[in-house]
Amino acid sequence: MRKYEIMYILNASLEEAARNELMNTLHAIITDDGGEIDKIDEWGIKEFAYRIEDMTKGYYVVVTFHSGNEAVAELDRICRINQNVVRHMIVNLEEK
Repeated sequence: MRKYEIMYILNASLEEAARNELMNTLHAIITDDGGEIDKIDEWGIKEFAYRIEDMTKGYYVVVTFHSGNEAVAELDRICRINQNVVRHMIVNLEEK
């Protein structure tokens, strides 16, 4: 398993319950495949530098985790198709 970090931005207009459910769903993708989450850092609602799809704010979350390639691919896929995930980026922390 390799060490990764994902930063994702959720739609700021989501209610807290829906936002927590979406975050738990994304984190479950990592843990269900045998990975483990090292750290979850919620930055909260921040303003964008520019408008994204008529939005000016988003809820930022950074997660550091260990996982296999399959879970990372599935996490990337789900983030791409979920309309409430505005942007995301997954980085392999072991690359030099």
